[in-house]
Amino acid sequence: MINENTIDKAVRDLFENIEFTKEPAGLYDPLRYMIAIGGKRIRPRLCLTTYGIWADELTPEVLGPAAGLEVFHTFTLIHDDIMDHSPLRRGKDTVWKKWDADTAILSGDVMCIDAYKRIAQAPREVLPEALELFSKTAARVCDGQQMDMDFEKETSVDMKDYMEMIGLKTGVLLACSAQMGALIAGADPWSQDCMYEYGYYLGLAFQVADDYLDAYGDEKVFGKPIGGDILNGKKSWLTVRAMEKGASGLAEALAMPATTAEEKSAKIAAVMAIYDSVDIVKDAKKAIGDLTRRAIFKGSDARMGADGHAALKSFADALVGRTV
Repeated sequence: MINENTIDKAVRDLFENIEFTKEPAGLYDPLRYMIAIGGKRIRPRLCLTTYGIWADELTPEVLGPAAGLEVFHTFTLIHDDIMDHSPLRRGKDTVWKKWDADTAILSGDVMCIDAYKRIAQAPREVLPEALELFSKTAARVCDGQQMDMDFEKETSVDMKDYMEMIGLKTGVLLACSAQMGALIAGADPWSQDCMYEYGYYLGLAFQVADDYLDAYGDEKVFGKPIGGDILNGKKSWLTVRAMEKGASGLAEALAMPATTAEEKSAKIAAVMAIYDSVDIVKDAKKAIGDLTRRAIFKGSDARMGADGHAALKSFADALVGRTV
């Protein structure tokens, strides 16, 4: 068993010392920039946490793939920011804003390739399984992003469809991260499947929490402007739930113009007033708590000792503790 402090240090060292190709600088500087502005490193931390349940020492064979998961996630953020027209990421200019959209697209592409190179550092005996798991996950993340964009054109979205979308866009990469660590550590197939389910439901909880914080969070803590989902017409969990509850005037509020600063403020205020009218905060916090408990329940079926169960619960509590 590898303790949490060792994992924390390994994650810090991994991304303080990560290297990318130096030239052409115009292509690779955005990669260094995105990694340097930080983040919670949830996916590599989860990978190393599950690995540490079945292993006693961190080696390059798991550190490389763990880094690859974060590099891939960062690639998706670069492209998401273009599609969402987001000017800020973690309180800093997004790549398309700092450079331009063409640079962001190409730098994102090479970041995806770099992620595969790091995943390929998995031990030879499990490399085919690691690459298959990662490749399926990468494709599913793209499926989820397309569903998310399609939802923007719909006047209403069913909660079942929404949960499927966030399962693809967010859940499967956390699921992959959890299973990847167990796979490389040599856990049995049943326990690997349990880690996948744990990561998947934890990903759902995290995305609902992210949707909640987009409306009700602190911009300085959240790292990007509050109300971005509202301004972009995205169907967040809050929007879908409010529609389920028959919130009056929501479609009209979401259709309000948002060109000037005054219009943006007015639109956000109008939508959030509707959220408040149907007590959306209470519903969101309940959903986050329910999904987190389900994740822990799924993970508890794995063949591991009490320390492993404690590690999974601690990770889940740290991830969603900001909202419940």
